[in-house]
Amino acid sequence: MDVFDQIIAGRLPAEVILRTDRVVAFLDARPLFPGHTLICPVEHFETLYDLPDDHYAEILTAARTVGLAQQAALGAQGTFIANNNVVSQSVPHFHLHVVPRSKGDGLRGFFWPRTRPSSEQLHAVAELLRAELAGAEK
Repeated sequence: MDVFDQIIAGRLPAEVILRTDRVVAFLDARPLFPGHTLICPVEHFETLYDLPDDHYAEILTAARTVGLAQQAALGAQGTFIANNNVVSQSVPHFHLHVVPRSKGDGLRGFFWPRTRPSSEQLHAVAELLRAELAGAEK
């Protein structure tokens, strides 16, 4: 049982701000900014790809609801929504980070180095992905 399962079960304390039968949202104990919220399915699924299709809409609706609350209650100007999947996933329980953002908050774009691939490199990667997606449709 991971730390999020324990929070969901009420065995560990957390500042829960939203809960439904299938989704729970609670404040991150180590936030980037005040109001940084984690949204998890109540049922244990390790990664984004393990979630049943019928969970996606409810999780994104919760992210939208929390993001709008961050704007209204905390004065956030925007929201950064992120998910680490396996690599850098600190808890093996699917969760979205909903991080309130404001201009000048110090967060610079994404958290990783950006590159400038050539149009040929972009095209080659796009071709690989299009071929995979076409195969998946069959």
